[in-house]
Parts: sequence; C-alpha cells; structure tokens
Amino acid sequence: MQLRRTKGDSASLIGWWSNNGQPPATGVPQLRAALWRLSQPCWLLREGESYAVGAGGIATIGEAHGTGHPIAAYVPPCRPQSLGDPGFCATHGLKYPYTCGAMANGIGSAEIVEAMARAGMLAFFGSAGLSLPRVEAAIDRIQKNLGDLPFGFNLIHSPNEPRLEAGVVDLYCQRGIRLVDASAYLNLTLPLIRYRVHGIHTNREGAVVTPNYVIAKVSRVEVARRFFGPPPEKLLAALVQQGEISHEQARMAAAIPVAYDLTAEADSGGHTDNQPFIVLIPTMLALAEEMRAKHGYPLPLRVGAAGGISTPTSAAAAFAMGASYIMTGSVNQACVEAGTSQLVREMLCQARQADVTMAPAADMFEMGVKVQVLKRGTMFAMRAAKLYEFYRAHHSLEELPPTARSLLEKDYFRAPLDDIWGQTKRFFEERDPSQIEKAERDPHYRMALVFRWYLGRSSAWANAGEASRKIDYQVWCGPAMGAFNEWVQGTFLEQPASRTVVTVAKNLLVGAAILTRVQNLRVQGVRLPGEIGNVRPMEPEQLDACLSG
Repeated sequence: MQLRRTKGDSASLIGWWSNNGQPPATGVPQLRAALWRLSQPCWLLREGESYAVGAGGIATIGEAHGTGHPIAAYVPPCRPQSLGDPGFCATHGLKYPYTCGAMANGIGSAEIVEAMARAGMLAFFGSAGLSLPRVEAAIDRIQKNLGDLPFGFNLIHSPNEPRLEAGVVDLYCQRGIRLVDASAYLNLTLPLIRYRVHGIHTNREGAVVTPNYVIAKVSRVEVARRFFGPPPEKLLAALVQQGEISHEQARMAAAIPVAYDLTAEADSGGHTDNQPFIVLIPTMLALAEEMRAKHGYPLPLRVGAAGGISTPTSAAAAFAMGASYIMTGSVNQACVEAGTSQLVREMLCQARQADVTMAPAADMFEMGVKVQVLKRGTMFAMRAAKLYEFYRAHHSLEELPPTARSLLEKDYFRAPLDDIWGQTKRFFEERDPSQIEKAERDPHYRMALVFRWYLGRSSAWANAGEASRKIDYQVWCGPAMGAFNEWVQGTFLEQPASRTVVTVAKNLLVGAAILTRVQNLRVQGVRLPGEIGNVRPMEPEQLDACLSG
C-alpha cells in the first residue's frame, strides 16, 4: 500500500536526506515498522504525491535547497523509559514511569509487587483492610524476594479505626518500609506525618534527608495542597511531645513537603470523586508549581496520573499533559497475579465502560463516602445503597420495620441480625475493642457496624470466589476496565489467562510511545492513514523487540 499524501497536508520541507544511494522505503507498512522502532529516528520524505520513509542516513536541516530527498517531517526516538519524568524513576529506582495502585484486601498482591519490580516498574501492596499479621507476612515475603528492588505498601486513611492506622505505621517504621501510597485521605493525620518524618536527618552537606517517602493519591485540590505543603506545626509539636522526634527533627521537617510525588486520581475504581481526567491533571500540575515557589523546595514537586488509564491512547494523553508517571488499577485486578478469584477475573473481562456504578464504602459508611464498583453480574451496589437508606432512616436495628428486617436477614445477611452482631463483636475484639464499647453505647453506631459487616464480607466473598455469594460480590472497578476490554477484543489479551501485569504494562507503555511518535507527525502537518495510529496489543516477544530496537 502506497503512502500517499492526502488533501489537507500542510507539512513544509525542513531539509534534505540521503543514504549513500540506497532508496528510501515506501508504503504504509514501512512507515509503521519505522515508527515501531522506538529508539531509532525516522525521516518522512516527500516523493511527488507520496511519502517515503528514511531511517538512518544523513540529514541536513534548514536548507531551502539541497541534494537528496526532501524531508517533510522528522520523528525523534521515543522510548518508554523517556515518557514522564526521569527524576521520578531516579528517585524510586525504576526503569519505566509506571506504577500499579494498591488495590485493597491484598488484591494488589505480593505477586503483582514482585513481577512489576523485576520488570523495572513499581507496585504497591494492597494492605488496606488486612490484619497486621497478614501485612507483616507480606512484608516478610516481599523483602525476602525483592531485596533492593523497588516496591511500596499502602497506607489508607482510617477515620473510624485510628488505632489501626497507627498500628500500620508502627509496623512500617519497624520493618523499614520506605515508600507508601497514601490513599483516601481527607486530611493529614498524626500517623501519616510520623511515618514521613521517621528517621529524618541531615547529611554531611547539611541537606535534609528523609528515609521514608510518601506518594499521595488524591482527587481534590484542597487535599493536594496539604500533601504538597510541609507537615503541620501542630502535628510536629505533638510528635515532639510524644518523644517520637526531637525539636531539631521537627525544624528539619518544616522544610520538606509531606509528599514530593502526588498521584492525581481521576475516574477510578474504589474510592473516587469521579473527577474528569482532562481537567484534574492540569490543575494539579499548576498547584505543584505554586507550592514549590511558595515554600522554596530544593526539588520539584511531581504529579502522576491515575484513573481511566487502560489503553495506549489514555497513557499517551496522560504523558502529553505532563504527568511524571502513570498509575493503573482496575486493569490489574483482571490479571492472573491479582489477589482475587477466577470468577472475578472473568466478570471483569466481560465488563464494558457503562458497567460500573457508585456504592457506599465500607470504611467510611457513616460519612456517606462512596466507591466505584462493577454492577454487571452483581447486586452489591443496589443492596449497599439500600443499607445506607435504612441507616439514614432509622436510629437502631430495633427500629427497622419487620419487612425490612426480614429482607435483610433472608436475602442480604442470610442470618439473624443478632447473629451478625455477634460475629461483628468477635471481629472487633481482636481488631479494635473500642469499637464494641462505642457500639454498645450508641445503637445507631451498632447498626452501622452490622451493615458494614455486609460491605466488608462482600469484598471477601469476591476475592475468595464464594460461588453462592456471587450476586453480592463487591468488585472495585472503573470505566477503564471496559475501555481495556474493548481495546483487546479479538486479541490474545481478551482471555483472562493471558493477562499478566507486566504484559499489560508494557503494552500501554510501548503503545503510548508509538502514539506519541504518530502525533509528532500530525503536529508537523502530516495527515496519516488511520491504520498508522491503530496500535493493537502485542505479544511479549513483540514488546521486547520494540523496547530493544
């Protein structure tokens, strides 16, 4: 197929190209192959009413008259390693500016963390919702298997269980966990700041050194401003009073941001404000510049992008907007390494973009906070909304009308509510006994804990693949899952067994690099056939060829 110039082309000649008498290649397949060689420059040459492709050779730029083939456009190399901010990769020891988010309840598994680290990328273990012994077991495994390779753990805001959040921070500090993904924070907390400033000191040159790093995941400007600012004075003072840090360490901490890196979370699965991606990223980038100028930080503040990233196009768009790195979530949950069940993977592989909805969150139920979940194949969202409706309308379990109580006991809980309260009490006797004391004083809070039993168990049933409870599965999912499924339709990645986190990640990165090169031609006035920009999923061998060629 000849690569013809099309009506509307406005590419002007920029120079001349020659290759020792060897003719340039012609045709769409030749241009496609040249653009896919990511580490090699590509010259688009004008040949009458058509284009030709030059690779290598000698080019003279800027001369109106010359010898050889006239150059219409130039495409520089664009390797996936070059996307994003090289400072982000250098700070965290990465080859690629790509991260996997911390999917709670261990869905962001040790297997995901280890696979990504070995591929030169970063993943966070999904410790939210897990007991401290399970988190410590994950630390044991990951530290043993990865050594100095990059990895992180989640630190989630727990407004209803502050002791748990503090216990997780204790564990991370004791075990030398140096990087956390701080998620679901509405405000900064004492445990979060204690983690950030733990071990703070100055080096020989007098620069402040912080062993512990925080990557914040936020979707609101007011929350981002807090993370980009120094630790609040009152929290530093409290840590000094508790003997956690010295006055000198508090002085050092006042000169650093809580987070140098911040992930702007758009329309994602799980906790989300459903922010528009195209609006959120520029806002956060502007805030980063504002806060660095205000506080005079020696290093730049960086913004990554998350939420809705599941195709090469969305990844390329994030990097084009200035994201230092990208973070994926929903698509990883459908991969073989995810800590969930085969039933859930199959459900996710069938999802389309409209197959998601919002539902009450288990950890912030009383506050009315919602999470984005899969609605196809499950009644969880509808049932969770009904529980919140009952909670708002009544002040205790005893106030529930007989018909409502019967519905809950027969269809939702499949047990008497008194039995569910007994199970809930036993759970909190180990996790946080103060929750029981509060519930026994406050019937409305006792109702909330019982209803949260269903919200919490629904995720556990999904992860375990409890077939009898499939209708109640809570599966965190954003529209990115549907976009991914539509992109991979008819390819090897359509099958759940073929989806590995590294293969998915490399496809997104390689595809983003290719599309960036295609866009480079477009902005030079070249109108291309549609198939040039049609990047389809590649097998691992093809990916490696693109990455090395």
